[in-house]
Amino acid sequence: MRPDHIAELLHPFLSDDRRLTADDLDHISTYIDLLLRWNARINLTAVRDPEQIVTRHFGESLFAARHLFPGGRAALQGRVRAAREHGALAPEAISLADLGSGAGFPGLPIKLWAPDISLTLIESNHKKAAFLREVIRTLTLTDVNVFPARAEALADVSFDVVALRAVERFDTILPIAASLVAPGGRLALLIASSQLPQAHLRLPAFGWSEPVPIPLSHSRSLLVGQRTDGPQASSPNQ
Repeated sequence: MRPDHIAELLHPFLSDDRRLTADDLDHISTYIDLLLRWNARINLTAVRDPEQIVTRHFGESLFAARHLFPGGRAALQGRVRAAREHGALAPEAISLADLGSGAGFPGLPIKLWAPDISLTLIESNHKKAAFLREVIRTLTLTDVNVFPARAEALADVSFDVVALRAVERFDTILPIAASLVAPGGRLALLIASSQLPQAHLRLPAFGWSEPVPIPLSHSRSLLVGQRTDGPQASSPNQ
């Protein structure tokens, strides 16, 4: 798919003050080609139409990215510059885990938006994990790790941000996702509006922002909560 057409399709999901670069659009075009080829052999996504792949997968993922990291690369690099100006050590990369990553959404588009984050893709299906490694290799992405096992195996590991999207057994996976969030960290849920009350009820240790409706969707929202129990840390977005 042509990069200019991708940019047109993604426009409703992005803010006017932050556009995707030509490299970003080329990466997305290459990613789509890989996804379509692999999808003919293994079931990565039920969405087969390239335009719907752009809007439903990349659009939703980048919508989450712009809310989690409003300034993208510039904001994260600004944290490093500010630290150096004050004579402090550069802050460590913000860590983000994509739980049940599947074909790489939302984790890999978030990485394209904010390249300086440290990304872990948690995907227990080994064929899907192989696809994720192929995307990472082809797009020459750095600081991305594929964890080819169930999230429960990540004992004593926590992340600044944990993202969860369109997973089955939501009631089962939700507390597992919450357990991976560091104190003061954030949990980003891309879910149906009908699941919002469940998130509030099951995770009282999180302070929830107002859900944000996802563009071009009648029933899906982005819900972000910050973990408030335990030692407080500054928001990873600061």
